[in-house]
Amino acid sequence: ANGSVVTWGDAGHGGNSSAVAELLTEGVIQVCGSDNAFAAIKANGSVVTWGNAAGGGNSSAVAPLLTEGVIQVCGSAGAFAAIKANGSVVTWGHSGNGGNSSAVAPLLAEGVIQVCGSANAFAAIKGNGSVVTWGGAAGWGGAAGGGNSSAVAPLLAEGVIQVRGSDTAFAAIKANGSVVTWGDGDNGGNSSAVAELLTEGVIQVCGSANAFAAIKANGSVVTWGNAAGGGNSSAVAPLLTEGVIQVCGSAGAFAAIKANGSVVTWGVGDLGGNSSAVAPLLAEGVIQVRGSGTAFAAIKANGSVVTWGKAAGGGNSSAVAPLLAEGVVRVCGNFCSFAAIKANGSVVTWGGADFGGNSSAVAPLLTEGVAQVC
Repeated sequence: ANGSVVTWGDAGHGGNSSAVAELLTEGVIQVCGSDNAFAAIKANGSVVTWGNAAGGGNSSAVAPLLTEGVIQVCGSAGAFAAIKANGSVVTWGHSGNGGNSSAVAPLLAEGVIQVCGSANAFAAIKGNGSVVTWGGAAGWGGAAGGGNSSAVAPLLAEGVIQVRGSDTAFAAIKANGSVVTWGDGDNGGNSSAVAELLTEGVIQVCGSANAFAAIKANGSVVTWGNAAGGGNSSAVAPLLTEGVIQVCGSAGAFAAIKANGSVVTWGVGDLGGNSSAVAPLLAEGVIQVRGSGTAFAAIKANGSVVTWGKAAGGGNSSAVAPLLAEGVVRVCGNFCSFAAIKANGSVVTWGGADFGGNSSAVAPLLTEGVAQVC
């Protein structure tokens, strides 16, 4: 709450911020992460970065552009994109992950209102509803990464209001409720199999690592992409025809909250797609779900937390169970751990110790006053 930042976890991936400690003692209003670095926006509009230098932790190449006026920062796997108050975009980090936007620089000089990242590319929405993309056109294993949207360019020239990414693809919602997808076809870039269901009425899209789930205005859910990774929801289809209000993804599964407070899961079982072990706890009262890469954590209306999925990735919270029985107001996940903020401003962590699940080294700094965790 005093605007300072506390970090923990793998030192080389952002857990050690000592090199910029003096800049993080006050005035920070937002923090954003890539896979291995962090970027903090200060109240004066400047940006402070730390972590893996090549992955966005070193922003010295664009430092003069980050001294003022930044209002939003978005991360990919190894780069960052910052929107300035004048609508321009500044990028840095690994060029293959979107850190080099020189190919579209004239289109990013003004008018940008939102930026979204996949693992290795970015998509920016402009005030006129058009979309600009850049970054690795080729992703992991040679798969298209979403940086090249030329195949659907006419559909992205106007009317886009939201963009979400999987690891190697993007999905854009247009003002008329239709969805446009591009990037790696197998990981959500090709939605032709469900095209008829995506022509109208979509109000939210969520991505896992390799699939998408869209909520429609009637509360139903449409999925596509890698079948095993959440793109095929046929096993729970009767539960997704109405009443869904929120969907969250892990690396290979989805969890949907329904209006009655119950949760429906599908996808890779040990990545959170199978919640049978905690099913009675997810039958009612859930108000928020967040995913790590391999598990889920659900906050209930009474402030308790329920977890499932891969144990080492945060699916097993038994070690801190007494601290999660009440008072939790927000949960944040990274690839293999979770951090929960309680109403008293304290933080509880669990999951992979090397990934931030063990915060004992900074425990005295996390007993009160925490307002946000990234």
